[in-house]
Amino acid sequence: MNRTEQDIRVVAPAKVNLILKVLDRRPDGYHNIWSLMHTVGLEDELRFRLSPRSTGVRLHCDDAALPTDGRNLVSQAASLVLERAGLPADRAMGLEIRLTKRIPVSAGLAGGSSDAAATIAGLNRLLGLGWSPEEMARVGQAVGSDVPFFFFAPSALVRGRGEEVAPVTFTGERWVVLVHPGFPIETRWAYERLASTRQAVPPLSPTLRGVAGRTSFSWDDVVPLMENDFEEALAQTHRVLREIKEELLSAGAEAALLSGSGATVFGVFRDKASAGRARASVGRASGRRAYAVHTGGASFQREAHSSPASPSLAGRLTRNPPFRYAPLSGQSFDSRRS
Repeated sequence: MNRTEQDIRVVAPAKVNLILKVLDRRPDGYHNIWSLMHTVGLEDELRFRLSPRSTGVRLHCDDAALPTDGRNLVSQAASLVLERAGLPADRAMGLEIRLTKRIPVSAGLAGGSSDAAATIAGLNRLLGLGWSPEEMARVGQAVGSDVPFFFFAPSALVRGRGEEVAPVTFTGERWVVLVHPGFPIETRWAYERLASTRQAVPPLSPTLRGVAGRTSFSWDDVVPLMENDFEEALAQTHRVLREIKEELLSAGAEAALLSGSGATVFGVFRDKASAGRARASVGRASGRRAYAVHTGGASFQREAHSSPASPSLAGRLTRNPPFRYAPLSGQSFDSRRS
């Protein structure tokens, strides 16, 4: 282990599901999914500092509604990293974490999962662990289903419970308008609602089966394919989700869709100007939060996997996780605020 820094800042992006198919229920109680995911430029910020004067993991968050104990995925991820690195959180050292939330909670944007992934990636760097994306993804898999994706982002086909990640590339660029209606949707309820509204699990269409083996896409390819199995089921209860989608389309979106299990609805736009106008108009309604963000992602490189550590986590493309790092030396790290 080679520690070269004592503190670090990591930025963690949200994701959207461009395609989300909910398949059969697994013996472990979870569902298999088939999804095309992409990160977007709405980001949380995490700051980490090693503290030799204390022990344990201490998490501080600017959102008072979020727990800062072991219920938070950031705390879970940090404790798991320290344990697997041979540095039990209750003995080896103190670790202070400050989380600045910008991604809405229970919004279908995987903010908590991205924060957990950023925690694993940040501590991997801070502690000099040298873990590969596959190794970090295996740790993340123990924390949450969406976590592994972020180690192969900005875009990937995701299958299984979320552990089968095949990175893909996108050509072209788009802007996305994210509209949060002002209320959360719990994932468990969304799955229950979906189950109550369909008689059987539809198979993947021939079109999506054809997509499954691809490693590259253009936005023009993907926009006509966008769909989410949760959308209609949840819109029957929350009509505002359908209203937001219609408003985004009327504002010029090429396509609009529910992300994840909600409650965020997003529209895809060709340029920043049209996205900004749509954000201003659709986000005007009381209680809504709207963001116009870019879909640009992390750099990547082609690399052969001659002996992958885990076939389900070994994508055809390996890339640097989409987290930006910066040392905090000389900056304020006020752990008194929470």
